[in-house]
Amino acid sequence: ADQKYETWRAEKILLGLGFTKADFNRPPAEFSGGFQVRLNLAKLLIAAPNLLLLDEPTNYLDITSIRWLARFLQSWPHEFILITHDRNFMDQVITHTLGIHRQKIRKMAGNTAKYYAQLAKEEEIYEKTRINEERKRQEIERFINRFRYKATLSSRVQSRVKMLAKKEPLAKLAPLEELEFSFPEATMPGKIILQAQGLTFSYTGKPPYLIKDFNLTVEKNDRIGIIGKNGKGKTTLLRLLAGDLLPQQGTITRHPELKMGYFGQTNNERLDQEKTILEELISTSPDCTLQQARKISGAFMFSGDQALKKIRVLSGGEKSRVLLGKLLVNPSNLLLLDEPTNHLDMESGDSLLEALDA
Repeated sequence: ADQKYETWRAEKILLGLGFTKADFNRPPAEFSGGFQVRLNLAKLLIAAPNLLLLDEPTNYLDITSIRWLARFLQSWPHEFILITHDRNFMDQVITHTLGIHRQKIRKMAGNTAKYYAQLAKEEEIYEKTRINEERKRQEIERFINRFRYKATLSSRVQSRVKMLAKKEPLAKLAPLEELEFSFPEATMPGKIILQAQGLTFSYTGKPPYLIKDFNLTVEKNDRIGIIGKNGKGKTTLLRLLAGDLLPQQGTITRHPELKMGYFGQTNNERLDQEKTILEELISTSPDCTLQQARKISGAFMFSGDQALKKIRVLSGGEKSRVLLGKLLVNPSNLLLLDEPTNHLDMESGDSLLEALDA
């Protein structure tokens, strides 16, 4: 009976994470990178520990699996600690927020909105207190300077000198570094920007086709979202539209004024590991000057010597910021973005959303 229950639990978890019954007897090595990540997550959940440590578990999960994982964690009877850039997912499942802010770690009951509101309130109180104390300090200093040489007031002057020496002035809070940018825009006179007709593609060049007889028209002001399970060809479709891959059949017609900006999951591999961030940005376009590269680096939180770091020492999130930075070198009128928020922190994700909104 126990064995039966364990098998049922394992199957339930695998199906929830997007595996099919046909997958159950396949060797793990056959699965894609995204499914390898899911398999590791499934093994962890099946083991039923009493403390889960989850680092970005929603990366490589599709919408359906993310919803399933949220429900799983809501009904999870034990403790877990979760790192995720997906604020919506986090707020669905947590009871407390642990934040790193100004080199200090804070734990608070409640979701991220409560955490950020509390920080904002505390910083506002701190700033008001600092201004108030600064004003008092100046008044005391004026009193000392004015009556320093009056013998009758010498004891009062001395007590104020001691008071000042005892109390350290509150330091002004340093401005927080935030990702702030806007995509440079190229004009687009046409109504139809891009058209795909009868697109058919497979990586082997023969059936079965991953994409078959696919048609798409992208018109001015369109904002198109592509959804679908992992392994169904979303990234492949973007690569075909970007001209990164050639279809076996079908055509893609692009407006003569089309200037495309492409952020792809596989673009990480195209970064030259030995180049510095500045060199990588400059190599994106012959028109990119050192001054422009410095400005873009600064916008993406690589200021000063940070911009001289080599690509090979960067984290996943830093590489994502370099790839976004490369999109700012050339003005574009159509952006193709494949999982652009993967590896970005919450604040950077919000800045990307604002830039896209604009």
